[in-house]
Amino acid sequence: MHRIAIVGASGFTGAELLRISAGHPEFEVVVATGDTQAGNMIADLYPSLAAAYGDTRFVSYTDDLLDNVDLVFLGLPHGASQSLVPAMRGRVEHVVDLAADFRLDDATLYPIWYGEPHTAPDLLDEFTYGLPELFRDQIMGAELVAAPGCYVTTASLALAPLLAASVIDPTGIVVDAASGVSGAGRAAKPNTTFCSADENFTAYGLLTHRHTPEIEMAVSKHSGLDAQVIFTPHLAPMNRGILATCYARPTSDITTDDAIGCLADAYDGEPFVVVSERIPSTKATLGSNSVHITARVDDRTGWVVVIAAIDNLVKGASGQAVQCANLALGLDETTGLSSCGLYP
Repeated sequence: MHRIAIVGASGFTGAELLRISAGHPEFEVVVATGDTQAGNMIADLYPSLAAAYGDTRFVSYTDDLLDNVDLVFLGLPHGASQSLVPAMRGRVEHVVDLAADFRLDDATLYPIWYGEPHTAPDLLDEFTYGLPELFRDQIMGAELVAAPGCYVTTASLALAPLLAASVIDPTGIVVDAASGVSGAGRAAKPNTTFCSADENFTAYGLLTHRHTPEIEMAVSKHSGLDAQVIFTPHLAPMNRGILATCYARPTSDITTDDAIGCLADAYDGEPFVVVSERIPSTKATLGSNSVHITARVDDRTGWVVVIAAIDNLVKGASGQAVQCANLALGLDETTGLSSCGLYP
């Protein structure tokens, strides 16, 4: 058994890590921190976890909690991991960060897209980008892993194979995606209250959303091309899920069968990727670590359309983090993870 700490366990991604870890045959959660919930029982905040965690309580974070821990998951708001990771190195063997603190290669991008300079830029090169379907070899055995954002995972898995095969132009790519409200986190915000989100559908982060450079980085690193993306996120009145519709120009005459075939070949044997002619839906991926992808080529307008769906809290966050942890620890990457969604 591997002893696991979840730092920031009281948020939605932390709760999902607790849920997945409860069914993981090789994980034992020995630390669950939540500074705002310290002293409170996990089951009181999340009754859905009562059967697994009984009287276990959230605790406040201190460095000594990580003694004798094999792997730490960080489920904290952006910026918090930068101050914690330097002290964790040498204390624990593996760290998987779910925030954006160490995702970008270029420290100069943080003031532009996150509004503040990076406080530990020397560590950026030491983190492995945690998208297994594109960067599996680097994740295996890695000490430090930065798990991708939910929008980035969806768009990158949709676009990367077509870019790598030079099927689509790397410039002028449009990503139009919608997320469930849980993507905004557990803390109440004016635009995510029930009255604001229910019966509403709205765009946000126009031209400035922080996942834009991460999408460009992920698909560029995988394909070797300099990708350019315009990304528009939307908030959908649902709890979980992301649906991304991506538009690109083909580099030559291709058909829908060609595009789907390219995706199917790239993901042949991948346990969590489903490529088919079926139109992806967020409901089909609910509770699973899977991504569903399809493509169409429109002869009339000349556009290639690629659509992908995931559960933003599983493949878009905690499930993917566990997949990365499995690889880092030398386990089968599917351990403790479901490829099938919940329905209805």
